[in-house]
Amino acid sequence: MDRLAGADLEAGQAQSVLPPSLRALLGLIAAPATLLVVVLGVLYAGQSEPGRVDRWIIEPTADSVGPPWRRVALATDFLGEPAGAAMLVVAAVACCLLLRRPRAAVLIVAGAGLTVGTATLLKHLVGRTIHGDGNLSYPSGHTAFLTSLALMVALLATGRLGLGRTAGTLLVLAAALVAGAAMGWAQVALGAHYPTDVLGGWCTALAVIPATAWLVDRIADRMADAGPRERR
Repeated sequence: MDRLAGADLEAGQAQSVLPPSLRALLGLIAAPATLLVVVLGVLYAGQSEPGRVDRWIIEPTADSVGPPWRRVALATDFLGEPAGAAMLVVAAVACCLLLRRPRAAVLIVAGAGLTVGTATLLKHLVGRTIHGDGNLSYPSGHTAFLTSLALMVALLATGRLGLGRTAGTLLVLAAALVAGAAMGWAQVALGAHYPTDVLGGWCTALAVIPATAWLVDRIADRMADAGPRERR
């Protein structure tokens, strides 16, 4: 019985979507990310003009970039649109199911949904607009979504490959940075968001995904523990 219990425990740890080696680090990252989202939200609440930081980087306009880079920006932007985002989520979930990782599939759906939902809620709470046409801009939902998906895929790859703390940390942070930078550039280049909106969206994903992964693991572990108890 003890051996079976130990095997079940090891199997549960192998299926964890939040690798134990990264829990503390991601928690440390999530805390300042949450704080920055709140601070930027307070600073730009109700505004409709770029801030000093935005002007220092670039003041977004509808024609910030021309061909061929505009086509690249539009293609990247599509990945954050409902149709493009749905395609990415479905593909990621299908891969998780093919690999027999149902917990990972739950994380993909829950993580993407909570990240986009949080960004949407923050937009209405902050009320920052762009171009004076009433479009809510803070934080960038496109950036939050793609960053969250990259984070989740990196977390799953870290667990699947059995990467250690250093390699896993580098993979997760690199994935979040590349995805956030790519979508952030597209949003600013197309004039859809201010640079600080992009930063807020990036930090939203960094704050939401570790908490979601922890919650998915906790609920799944409790459900797994409840099964043997009921059979007794």
